[in-house]
Amino acid sequence: MNIRVKKEQDKKKQNSRWKWIIESFIITFILSIIFSYISTNGVSNLSLFPAILILLIVILLGIFFDIIGVAVTVANEHEFHAKATKKVAGSKDSIKLIKNAPKVANICADVIGDICGVLSGAISALIAIKISSQFNMPFDIQFILSALVSALTVSGKAFGKEIANNNSTEIVHKVGIIINKFSRK
Repeated sequence: MNIRVKKEQDKKKQNSRWKWIIESFIITFILSIIFSYISTNGVSNLSLFPAILILLIVILLGIFFDIIGVAVTVANEHEFHAKATKKVAGSKDSIKLIKNAPKVANICADVIGDICGVLSGAISALIAIKISSQFNMPFDIQFILSALVSALTVSGKAFGKEIANNNSTEIVHKVGIIINKFSRK
């Protein structure tokens, strides 16, 4: 391969990286606005129990997508080639996920995971205000609630990473099946 062709390929790779960075910024910004608006406005109008339920759902959603992000990065592509030759549903989509593992992991673990982390913090602050006013508490419960949310998120993601590492093929295949069902044929 001559030097000029190599330089052109390197430049294309660099441009592709920058394009992805800009796209991930825009996706994150838009999703953050949408999810923040819906969750914080929705939670502020709810009573305490439904607000706590939404908080738990947001935490679990972040853990769930973190599991997918990790599974895609550790899954073995070769396991899906045999399934693809047998025309097993979702196997071709699973191969695409693994081939695009950095982007998929970025979207799942970073974009969605981080948005869920920020949302859970905002929602926990709203819940702390609700608890303090509803039960006339003389101290700020936000510190305790924030620590609890952080502990649940971090320990949940640690547990999820273990699941993702041990079951990456099954997880990626299930995601591939879901993508296959919703993709245009």
